[in-house]
Amino acid sequence: MTTIVQGIDGLKEKIGSHLGYSDWVEVTQDMVNLFADATGDHQWIHVDPRRAAAGPFGGPIAHGYLTLSLVIPLFNELLEIGGTSMSINYGLNKLRFPNPVPVGSKLRMGAQVAGVEDVGGGGVQATIDLTFELEGETKPACVAQAVYRYYA
Repeated sequence: MTTIVQGIDGLKEKIGSHLGYSDWVEVTQDMVNLFADATGDHQWIHVDPRRAAAGPFGGPIAHGYLTLSLVIPLFNELLEIGGTSMSINYGLNKLRFPNPVPVGSKLRMGAQVAGVEDVGGGGVQATIDLTFELEGETKPACVAQAVYRYYA
């Protein structure tokens, strides 16, 4: 379910609030192969299912940065901010991949608004805590603290 807020003041009211969870998304071998082609990272643990089956994870795994790249579509499921003219991805404060993502597994993302502070130009900087969960696992696949800027 999408949280809808109106403008920067509406976002500030969400400080400390958990925004819920995205839908589950299956990580397929096609996704992994396309990501490998886009990034030039063709390491066998990602793109060679036969070799990966005998490797340390028992099969191919998604690139960590493939998991991270899902932030945009999954975060858009969680938060909609009306009344802003522009938003930008400002970066990450923290990023870890504590659990591999096997091809064929499902991920979902949860998010919490950790903070919102004013910046120049009529904008705010929002810090969002993100957790990617693997279906059936207790240990997350990815934890990150993303930083976005929103302008009125």
